[in-house]
Amino acid sequence: MNHRLLKSALAVAVLATLLTAREGTYAQEQTQPNPVEQALLKKALPNPYRAPDETWAKLPAGRKWGAPSKVFVDPDGKSLWVAERCGGDSFGCVGSPLAPMLKFDQSGKLVKSFGEKVFVFPHGLAVDRSGNVWATDGNGKDGKGMQVFKFSPDGKLLLTLGKAGVIGRDAYTFNQPADVAVAANGDVFVSDGHQGCNCSARIVKFDKDGKYLMDFGKGGNGPGDLLDPHCLSMDSKGRLFVCNRRNDRIEIYDQSGHYVDAWKQFGRPSGMFITKDDTIYVAEQELGIIIGSAKDGSISAYVPTPIPPKGERRRGAESVTVDAAGNLYTGEIGALKLMRYAKK
Repeated sequence: MNHRLLKSALAVAVLATLLTAREGTYAQEQTQPNPVEQALLKKALPNPYRAPDETWAKLPAGRKWGAPSKVFVDPDGKSLWVAERCGGDSFGCVGSPLAPMLKFDQSGKLVKSFGEKVFVFPHGLAVDRSGNVWATDGNGKDGKGMQVFKFSPDGKLLLTLGKAGVIGRDAYTFNQPADVAVAANGDVFVSDGHQGCNCSARIVKFDKDGKYLMDFGKGGNGPGDLLDPHCLSMDSKGRLFVCNRRNDRIEIYDQSGHYVDAWKQFGRPSGMFITKDDTIYVAEQELGIIIGSAKDGSISAYVPTPIPPKGERRRGAESVTVDAAGNLYTGEIGALKLMRYAKK
């Protein structure tokens, strides 16, 4: 067997092992390989990355990783932002003195941290072209949460959307805001309805100053409907891509909320990042990172989820981002790990 065939065989074997040992949030819902899994098995796609490094990011002495729910590369293309749940999982930031918004330089050194005592459930994060950090507080507890915050690059709280601890579905209340994306003109999009029911699932649009502009989408399974709109990203044309997680597809809209298309070939998307050249990286939480084109939806590469050593927590990326050099970063909320994949 030549080297290329051996690599393909190994890729198939790894994926087959993952499918056989599948576990986690949605395991009971999908007991048989779906068409996406079968397609990945047949294609034996190349993996352009080295084995992941979970020691790259350095936390202060005595601090351990909690759930890194969102990773996002800074506009400089080098630094990495992470929304992390204060050393714990779920409501780890409640009562914690730790800062959940973390910034690391190229070497993995922590250079900035802020947001302590602000969040209940840090979830989504995006950085606009001015370096401002937008983050969602995706749940509520003790009269806090269910909000979206805008911080300056140095961590000053500039703007708050939503009412603390209040569940709603109007211009200025949310029901579990999951993620945020910022358009080139500064308009802000928030995916609302992380809980996965069809009672409240929508995209809410604000201008750069936080003025409500519109919302679109509704809970359901039909074309353009949403069920757990978990993550957001934009392509070079300004089209909004939504991880329609419990509907097992990516939904695409224009910035006026008009439905454009739906892609099922990326499986059950949990995280997503689109580069300037419209390469799309999708975190399929059970399978790994599926890489393709945001222009036509074609798939070109695949990074399988690492198989955990016996006794360790389940693996799987909740979010994904890529730096200017092509290095890949994922946040694993099950394993409580931040991973860096260097390009081969």
